[in-house]
Amino acid sequence: MTVDPNAATQYFQPEPPRRTFGAARYLVPALVAAAVAVALGVYGKVHDPAGTAFNLAGFSSTAAVKSWLATTAFFFALLQLASALMMYGKLPGPSWSSTLHRWSGRIAFLVAVPVAVHCLYALGYQTYEPRVLWHSVLGCFFFGAFSAKMLLLRSERLPGWLLPLVGGLVFTALTVIWLTSALWFFRTFGVTT
Repeated sequence: MTVDPNAATQYFQPEPPRRTFGAARYLVPALVAAAVAVALGVYGKVHDPAGTAFNLAGFSSTAAVKSWLATTAFFFALLQLASALMMYGKLPGPSWSSTLHRWSGRIAFLVAVPVAVHCLYALGYQTYEPRVLWHSVLGCFFFGAFSAKMLLLRSERLPGWLLPLVGGLVFTALTVIWLTSALWFFRTFGVTT
């Protein structure tokens, strides 16, 4: 067979390869979440509680500091929930609701970190009553779920339900953590500083 070198050439453009992620796309964030939660729980369980991790001037105790910081984190988590509902069109809101969502989440997380450090370092992972058990379990779960949410934010083409679901889990965990610690403290000892 001979080929005419002067014949018109047809350009063949192959279809670009499709990126298939499959279950690994969701498995990696889930595994990271589990690893973070388990690592925090193990550290809290094997670490000898120090009794205190920090105190701030003007507060009567480290429990008061922890309760007020947790309340601040919970307040910003409520802002996150409201701004997420605005972003998804469930509530009317300003055009900058996504900016509010990002910054309220950052602030909530940054305020929650010293609370977690205090819980893990000063108190450890404890299970002596149901309230404390739920607080310990959900404290570890919160940071694991938060890690998964941050990893999922960088993923492309997520199903529309996944990020709200994981964000809802993070919010729910933080709510129960607040109920089992700060609210319990304020109801038991009064709203003190």
